[in-house]
Amino acid sequence: MFSDLKPHLIELRKRLGISVLSLVVMFFVAFYFHEALLEWIVQPLNAALLEVGKKSVHAAEGMVTTNQVGGAFFVALKVSFFTSILLSLPVLLSQIWMFIAPGLYANEKKMIIPFIVGGTVMFAIGVCFAYYIVTPFGFDFLITFGSFKFTPLINIEDYVGFFTKIMFGFGIAFELPIFAYFLALLGMVNDKQMINFFKYAIILIFIVSAMLTPPDVLTQILMAGPLIILYGISILIVKAVNPASEDEEDEEDENEDDDIQDVKST
Repeated sequence: MFSDLKPHLIELRKRLGISVLSLVVMFFVAFYFHEALLEWIVQPLNAALLEVGKKSVHAAEGMVTTNQVGGAFFVALKVSFFTSILLSLPVLLSQIWMFIAPGLYANEKKMIIPFIVGGTVMFAIGVCFAYYIVTPFGFDFLITFGSFKFTPLINIEDYVGFFTKIMFGFGIAFELPIFAYFLALLGMVNDKQMINFFKYAIILIFIVSAMLTPPDVLTQILMAGPLIILYGISILIVKAVNPASEDEEDEEDENEDDDIQDVKST
């Protein structure tokens, strides 16, 4: 049994090694520019503090602080690691594809470029959506709330963790059409199945939004809304790639009719 797994383990080690090497290289590149990166990350927070300062006397004293010895250094490490993942994403996706490629057909193996480009672009769109649309609304709301009573002193360590969670959450969420496309390409899902699953998908979307975003309703709604739209787009993509056959549609309709009859009989 181990002899059968050994080639896969060797291949896995190779792909992990390349991925880690890419992360290490990009980490040092990002660390060199960590001051500019940190300024970019903190900009939405500073804008929110400035906006709140116009509305409240107390908020005028708001500032970004650190309460740890060496806190700025560890923040620089976190920011550099976060950036290294973003910069290494094409390499990481390529290694994932190369690991699963031996189990694919020849025509499916040729989809490596769309997988890498599509996955990277959609992740970047999710990050940009979070940065330019979600964070301005979210930070303004969260910091403004109660600012007439309390002075906002934002801990930079907590903020960076908060920020990266939002960015990664939206980046992963925007990969939904890419996942749907390749699942359809592999024949694992069709448009009829996705349409029937839609009512359950809405519940799952709100659960995932709660897990991938900070615990505030506004941010969760700002993620759930685009995800529902992306699910609809995914249905159209799957319909173009792997539409349900007439036999499958008839079978689905019969199953639905049987379910309705069962409910009525009970």
